[in-house]
Amino acid sequence: MSLRVKALVLACLLAGCTPESTGAAPALARAPDLPAGSTVPADRWRAVLIAGDNNSPAFDNGIEAMRDKLSARGVRDIRMLTSDPVANPSLPVATAANVSSALRSGGGEACLIFITSHGDERGVALRAAKGMVEPATLGNALDAGCGSRPTVVIVSACHSGIFLTNAMRRPNRVVLTAAAAGRVSFGCGAGDQYTYYDQCLLQQFDGATTWRALATAARACVESLEQRMGVEPPSQPQIFVGAAVADLKLPGR
Repeated sequence: MSLRVKALVLACLLAGCTPESTGAAPALARAPDLPAGSTVPADRWRAVLIAGDNNSPAFDNGIEAMRDKLSARGVRDIRMLTSDPVANPSLPVATAANVSSALRSGGGEACLIFITSHGDERGVALRAAKGMVEPATLGNALDAGCGSRPTVVIVSACHSGIFLTNAMRRPNRVVLTAAAAGRVSFGCGAGDQYTYYDQCLLQQFDGATTWRALATAARACVESLEQRMGVEPPSQPQIFVGAAVADLKLPGR
């Protein structure tokens, strides 16, 4: 089967079938009004944590550490997809079908999706599926699984700024990416515990109250870390915060 055909098959599984764009996004129902203080109770969050590639332990380490952070804050509905079934035999593998099922099913009042993997200008790698999660397919799965609920999307990969399409920029969404569309991110080698972005996200998590504050602190941390390590060009993490979730708090805050 050609790579193009494989990509089409994966897209269909995820969808059911760039930098900023100027086209109009498809209409969704109006985002629900958030409780006072933009707080969703921790036990009403649904989290999907996806490690996409097992050629570095950093990706599975990242979702395991994020699970621990969320669990400590009271989040109970946490679904993890591993890139390494040998090391994590109890977890489902991050295939296109499993990613689609995890994103499209479940309840809760708010969604958190954290994907950490290698990436390129097409999307984020799913090594076990020998394919990619692309912006359009992720957006379609989020529309189906989260709808107009407050939704936080974190894509930690090289070139992950391609996920900031116009269709992804909805008023009920916070979208964080580890790099600009034309930049690589760092810290995904075989000897790394976490990627640079994941390390900063985890380090800043406990000190942040809102997702906007966490995004800003993580970006500053990455910039400082890259300067100290002397890597070039900088990854330029990206942030989008929709109007309906401008002050959305982290679980447990």
